[in-house]
Amino acid sequence: MLLGTHFIPDPPVFLAPMAGVSDRPFRALCRQLGASAVVSEMVTSNTQLWHTAKSRNRLDHRGESSPRIVQLLGNDADTLVRAAHENIVRGADIIDLNLGCPAKKVCNRAAGAALLADEALVERLLRALTASLSVPVTLKMRLGIDRNHMNAARIAILAEAAGVAMISVHGRTKACGYGGDVDHDAIAKVVESVRIPVLANGDITTVEEAKAMIKRTGAAGVMVGRGAHGRPWLLGQIRAALSGHPIPPTPSGTALGSLIQSHIAALHRQYGPDQGLRIARKHIGWYLAHNRPEVDRRPLLATSDADGQLSALAALFGLAAHATTETCARTTPQQEGRRSQGGGGE
Repeated sequence: MLLGTHFIPDPPVFLAPMAGVSDRPFRALCRQLGASAVVSEMVTSNTQLWHTAKSRNRLDHRGESSPRIVQLLGNDADTLVRAAHENIVRGADIIDLNLGCPAKKVCNRAAGAALLADEALVERLLRALTASLSVPVTLKMRLGIDRNHMNAARIAILAEAAGVAMISVHGRTKACGYGGDVDHDAIAKVVESVRIPVLANGDITTVEEAKAMIKRTGAAGVMVGRGAHGRPWLLGQIRAALSGHPIPPTPSGTALGSLIQSHIAALHRQYGPDQGLRIARKHIGWYLAHNRPEVDRRPLLATSDADGQLSALAALFGLAAHATTETCARTTPQQEGRRSQGGGGE
């Protein structure tokens, strides 16, 4: 599949943008393990807020290989265009507009999934972006505001007319949040309404669910979100299955331990030992819940020292001691970039 000049390996299996999850270390890991493409955490279009540590990390694409896809959040055309241009300067290859986030703090500001209530505004935003940018524009959305206002097919038609290159559809409405069943038939209607590629998203947690999603919707590919928590290899497994190739085995034993340990060390480098330690806890919890449910996670998650966190993982999986966080912290951005080139991971 092509998005502008960027080749996306078929079948397209994308990592969804997830606030607090799809950061640079996790994106790199998912690409290393076979994802076709990955999307950044959503970034506010208000550049005056970019001085915060959270925004600085979300804008960090050091060493990532193309295509670097940045998702923007906002509801003002001029502001979105300025933010998109700044992200392109920083290395973005594709700009994605968020019409899918159902969080109250986002929707209360008339952004994210709340934009689905104003089709005319959505069209203005998309036309402003496609007319002003030299890179492809994509769109991630939900089915509508609620079950009585499901307008995703109409949004898709106006998006295609505006020049949008690809659409991703989460099979729930804004009102659904993350509860209730995914509506495959509604996604299929979006697929049928346009000629541009459509990715199906929502409750894809296994290879079988991905196959069923493609069969029931006719989508060009899938976008995986929460299903990748603690299982970054799932996207590569889905790609292999959809391609008819042997499915890579799920990591286990010391291979699993090494993967987790490397991911956690990358989080320490990205955020520093204190914040990295805290962010790593949720990932460790997901990894162990999916892959070592018999382990008592509480002592490991209670560790208050970054080096101790790595040492505890090493002990759990019978690994050699990992490089200390102090050593990791001295890694330069240039070294980080070399490690991440070619879609590799940390």
